[in-house]
Amino acid sequence: MPLMTPMLQVSKIISQGAGLAPVLLKRAATIELDWDVRQKSRFDATDSLGRQLGVFLPRGTLVRGGDVLVAEDGSMVKVLAAPQAVLRITHCSTHGTSFDLTRAAYHLGNRHVPIELKPDHLKIEPDHVLADMLRAMHLIVNEVEEAFEPEGGAYSAGGHSHGHADDHDHAKVATTIASPAAHVHGPDCNHSHNPAQQDAIKPVAIQIHKHKPHSH
Repeated sequence: MPLMTPMLQVSKIISQGAGLAPVLLKRAATIELDWDVRQKSRFDATDSLGRQLGVFLPRGTLVRGGDVLVAEDGSMVKVLAAPQAVLRITHCSTHGTSFDLTRAAYHLGNRHVPIELKPDHLKIEPDHVLADMLRAMHLIVNEVEEAFEPEGGAYSAGGHSHGHADDHDHAKVATTIASPAAHVHGPDCNHSHNPAQQDAIKPVAIQIHKHKPHSH
């Protein structure tokens, strides 16, 4: 019977290989992982040398493409973000503007959807309900195979507190998001032509804290 190769334990990560010499990174083994695995702090995987790795990182650690894992024997493994099915969202230059992407990110963020933010597009994991919502906002949605690196930490515990809390008047101001302006659809549009879907975007109430001037 062939001998079983012992599993290498990994408990250290170097973000983006910071401080490592390029020659070391070039020689390092690699491991290709999709987002579903990389958002976990504990998982098993096989690197490009065929070694079995048992990864045990601090809880809450997100592994990004370009990070370097350090095994218990001192060897390094560079992480590659594996291409996966994602929805690539761009604005319709004929019927909208790039600001439509900001509005889309706002509505997706309200739903706690992991989003990868780029200057000219957004990426989310496939979801036909969200795809329909985005097309109703006159955005172009295509399913592609690409690496997925969503923003991290937006909903982590904590936050900042205001000083002089007793001096603040927390006025509640109801604000709504304007519906998209009507326009004529062309044959090349890749968003919804169904008027019923225009109701997918609901008004959202937010709070604005109005500060009173301090008295001396």
